Amino acid sequence: MRVAVVGLGGVGGYFGGRLARAYAGTPGHSVAFIARGVHLAAIRQQGLLLKTVAGEERVAPDAATDDPAEVGPCDLVLFAVKEYDLEAAAARLAPLLTTATLLLPVLNGVDIAERLRAIVPAGDVLSGLVYISSFVEAPGVVRQVGGSCQLVFGPDDGRIDRCRPLESFLRDAGIDCALSDAIAVPLWTKYLFVSPMAGVTSLTGLSFGEVMADAKAGQMVRGLMAEVERLARAKGVALPADSVGRGIATVEKFPPATKSSLQLDFAKGRRNELELFIGFAVRAGRSLGVPLPLHEELYAALKSKTT
Repeated sequence: MRVAVVGLGGVGGYFGGRLARAYAGTPGHSVAFIARGVHLAAIRQQGLLLKTVAGEERVAPDAATDDPAEVGPCDLVLFAVKEYDLEAAAARLAPLLTTATLLLPVLNGVDIAERLRAIVPAGDVLSGLVYISSFVEAPGVVRQVGGSCQLVFGPDDGRIDRCRPLESFLRDAGIDCALSDAIAVPLWTKYLFVSPMAGVTSLTGLSFGEVMADAKAGQMVRGLMAEVERLARAKGVALPADSVGRGIATVEKFPPATKSSLQLDFAKGRRNELELFIGFAVRAGRSLGVPLPLHEELYAALKSKTT
């Protein structure tokens, strides 16, 4: 199988590293990394150093480039850029794609596949999500510090038979993966807890543990989760009846000192994924006629922090 990993940040670096470790240089397979800047330069020079909770190893892809045209058509494209780079990165994917290419995004968010389909000229676009805490520690170095490292994926139409070979391919690389015939449910289940926590931590500057210990902030999180649940049901997603309780329980499993990536981006004045999280809910709620007053309030407050 010919594989291209687009975006070698914390997520793409971890899963791309596992694929390169298993398949680069082996008969019938190739793994290409598509990255940029000093990170790409370091990978070209010395490979990718992957540091995990289980240890560390250096892996080398078959190719590392910033130009998809140098890679050519692939069987699998693992798409792992930041959401704010989605459109620009997707517009450059054409050389990698055929009608048979599986395009698997592993970004946060619930509308990623839909957005990709509106851009790419070919390929079978799946939906995916991951449970991992990882980041680029230095050029050419990706560190994984937590999470189950599970990758959940599936086609939006629920017809999973065509994805069975990919499931085996990922598992043979040592990747914990789950193929879902109702991928919208895990997508929205993750969004239900990730988005409220991203928003509230960014607004307050508090860690996960501090948010849940603060009566006002904790109440806001629960209210935001309830609004996401209402939005999901309005879109026809069959979330479990106790989704909010499950979301709270998930948050409470994180180390108390955890900070969200959105929070860290706000604190450092970097580009951020506000639109992916809170902005999406606001727009979807307005479109569907679902009142989301807490999201409206939070969105306005966070937008004011970016101006």
